[in-house]
Amino acid sequence: MCGFIGFISQDEISKNKLNLSNDYLVCRGPDSRRDILSNTSMYNDLPYNYNFQLTFNRLSIVDLSENADQPMYSKQFNTFLMFNGEIFNHAVLRKDLEDKGLNFSTDHSDSEVVLLGLSYYGMDFISRLIGQFAISFIDLNKMKLFLIRDRVGQKPLFYSFSEKHITFGSNLKSVGKMLSSLDVDEESLVEYFSLGVVTSPKTIYKNIFKVKPAEILEIDIGQDTVSHSKKIFWNIEDYIDNKIFEFEKFFPILENAIKIRVNADVEVANFLSGGIDSTSIVKIQTDQNIKTNTFSVGYKQGKYDESEWFDQAVDKYNTTHITKTIDGNFTNEEIISSIKIFDEPYADPSIVPSYLLSREIAKKYKVAISGDGGDELFGGYKRTMASINSSPILGNLFSKLFWLYPSKLGTGTQLRRHAKRLNNSYPAYFEDTKLLKLLNKKTLGSEKFFPKKRIENRYKMMQVFEYNLYLSELMMLKVDRTSMASSLEVRSPFVDHRLIEYIVSHNTDYIDRNEPKKLLKSILKQDFNSTFLERKKMGFVFDIESWIFNNLDYINQKVESGKIVKDLNPKIVKQLTIFKSRMNANRLWKILVLEEYLSDI
Repeated sequence: MCGFIGFISQDEISKNKLNLSNDYLVCRGPDSRRDILSNTSMYNDLPYNYNFQLTFNRLSIVDLSENADQPMYSKQFNTFLMFNGEIFNHAVLRKDLEDKGLNFSTDHSDSEVVLLGLSYYGMDFISRLIGQFAISFIDLNKMKLFLIRDRVGQKPLFYSFSEKHITFGSNLKSVGKMLSSLDVDEESLVEYFSLGVVTSPKTIYKNIFKVKPAEILEIDIGQDTVSHSKKIFWNIEDYIDNKIFEFEKFFPILENAIKIRVNADVEVANFLSGGIDSTSIVKIQTDQNIKTNTFSVGYKQGKYDESEWFDQAVDKYNTTHITKTIDGNFTNEEIISSIKIFDEPYADPSIVPSYLLSREIAKKYKVAISGDGGDELFGGYKRTMASINSSPILGNLFSKLFWLYPSKLGTGTQLRRHAKRLNNSYPAYFEDTKLLKLLNKKTLGSEKFFPKKRIENRYKMMQVFEYNLYLSELMMLKVDRTSMASSLEVRSPFVDHRLIEYIVSHNTDYIDRNEPKKLLKSILKQDFNSTFLERKKMGFVFDIESWIFNNLDYINQKVESGKIVKDLNPKIVKQLTIFKSRMNANRLWKILVLEEYLSDI
């Protein structure tokens, strides 16, 4: 895992700006830094007088030698690579390239596999990668830059370009530092207030964009002006089918997805909450005779503490275990610092405990295995089951009442979720159109995250929506930023694209409306009793309601001195404190996050 920034321009490049830009990236790769400048003798004959600088910060995980540092250059092909991520099948791919006669200068670097694979096969090589990645690849012979992002958006990649220059990198603020001006995009603002995030390809700024998950952006820098084209190399909708689900075929894929993610040249640990997802991964590792380290967080407050459950898993599987007990009453400094680690506004309050967990585990480990993606894969979300079981008879009545529901009370999700059309009901769990009304903004809608083609299976419709919006645009963002802020690489077996492809291409017999994650529970049944397996899911939370309403003076001050909200509705804080609910606490949090973010720009 790493962080990089690149700049290609017909103008002179400001080294001071690049150094300031790189300050945001050091946490992503504190082990080493390497810069490559175009004004060295090797590259001083580029056409059209293009200048470039590539800066890379490395977190060393696989092949720890200096030879594996980046930016990486192939003299044979005249190509450059800056790559953030991990390729878990790199050994197999390397063997294929060696059989083709290619020579490697590293011992077992996955980065060199990507460099030579793209140089030899071109962009078709991307479909062979199993892993998480954000790639910048420069072909100096063709004068093309390729920006590529993994299938579900695990790793970030931003870019901005004009007629004569291109900036690209792992951090939005880093790219922003290279630009002469930054203007907030109005549509992005609306989406943020509704969803709590700005989805790709947009960012909060007009002139900076995100590479979309599974997108290849090809930029031509061999002409007088910059031009580009885009291509999606993987689409979950292409795999939707209704084949017969067979556990005997699915389980080996799951085993392999876990097995390949524990390979590293540093110690690896598992996040262990004691929940079904993380415990299943630990069990499968143990059954494969993989040495397993586990790390858990206990809360002093009983209502959030799950030590009873993760202790059972530790005892059962005899893991090398560390428990960190924390006080769930987080300090203001801890909470605000958790907000400030983000390079883009993101309003999920669980970032606070997630960041503090990553910070603790990073004191001993560089790599952690997580259970992210289990809910999407195995049917774990209550909202999905509730939508499957919703009453069509009551739908019209409740959806009409939604429009009468006072915006100051909350989102009205419990009314809108009964709407007859799934394209209207399911987004109710994610959108806050009532907050937009209070801020005098019109909703953009989230229908674009549903499948483009008609699908009869209602569950698969929601599953695609979850992957396109919640997992790719929200969950993966949180996992990446909260971990990389502490120089920790997180690997998530349940988001392996082979698992996703198998699940969506088969029928839903593995889903039980009355028993979430039945498939995973069947793996654990021989080891745990029903109390363990059927308990209510806790989640990783903190008491946001108490914190928000105990810190209204601070929030008011941020809004009054801020750049956005006071002009939209100067009374918004007062309106959202008339009814002191958890929902309104979340809305005030969303407002605070935005103003905290913009105050640092």
